[in-house]
Amino acid sequence: MAELAGVSPGTASKALNQRGTLRAETVRRVVAASEQLAYRPNELVRGVFGARSFTVGLITSDSFGRFSGPVMAGAEDALDSGELSVIMCDSRGDAVREQRHLATLLGRRIDGLIVTGRCSNPRPPISEALPFPVVYAHTPSTDPRDCSVMVDDRGAGRLAAQHLVDVGRRRIGHVTGPADFDAVTLRAAGLREGLADHGLEILGGARTGDWSEAWGRQGATQLLAEHPGLDAIYCGSDLIARGVIDALGTAGASVPDDVAVLGTDNWALVARAARPPLTTVDMRLGEVGRRAARFLIAAIDGGAIAGRHVAPADLVVRASTGIEYLDPEADAPRRYHDFCIHERASE
Repeated sequence: MAELAGVSPGTASKALNQRGTLRAETVRRVVAASEQLAYRPNELVRGVFGARSFTVGLITSDSFGRFSGPVMAGAEDALDSGELSVIMCDSRGDAVREQRHLATLLGRRIDGLIVTGRCSNPRPPISEALPFPVVYAHTPSTDPRDCSVMVDDRGAGRLAAQHLVDVGRRRIGHVTGPADFDAVTLRAAGLREGLADHGLEILGGARTGDWSEAWGRQGATQLLAEHPGLDAIYCGSDLIARGVIDALGTAGASVPDDVAVLGTDNWALVARAARPPLTTVDMRLGEVGRRAARFLIAAIDGGAIAGRHVAPADLVVRASTGIEYLDPEADAPRRYHDFCIHERASE
């Protein structure tokens, strides 16, 4: 190909890889020659001579589960440039298995690694002094020198507070998950701060329990008994919200006419099947994965990365907070940042 284009092999390589400074005419000749010969670069040779394997590792502790699954899908989308392959490993929450996977990836000469898990609680660094960059996604590293991409749990609580106030609710309860989860603490803090902006507070305080529908039913029953004037409940997960809706129906309270219900996660399987369909905070786990992958690619190319980076949450508005669908037949939710209360009120 270089001979056909009338250039040296080095110049042909620079033209095809868009490196160095070459005249436009030279690049044109090289490209034309490569097309004429149907040339495709040998990735194995490029990997050997460029000290690159064009392979990225991804280790999760969540068995490709509900939360790390979207993170990994987002990361794989961003890494799928045609030049990078992804090796996925599941440690199943076992530190010994995780180190075995790490040793295997070291043997494969990966160019970089993404580490993710089932929750947003920080974890220790996977190892020290690795020969490739590491980015933590969803589950941040405890070392501030590491690069971690996180969900915005505090922002989720603030979004929930603002939306419930916007739709006219003032007596707002909170039923959420286990107290030892950072997500629970931060979402409750965001809700508290958001309500305080309007001179309100969480009715009865944050109620913590399991991530389950059963706890949602129990927590809502307790809230109704203690605060019969309750008019909204923000739930720490969509599963909890499903249980809350069940309990309200059993008690004869209409959702959303009497009590608005708002969840967290935007787990479509749960949120869309709820009756009424569930307004919920989307933690944008796919975006967390995409950002982590972009940071990793930048680090592989020599860019410095460090610190914690937050992907903002978003609110998906459905009927459980008193807002009708734009298109009920298509069951299409509205994104909160596209929604205007005043426009809807004037229709």
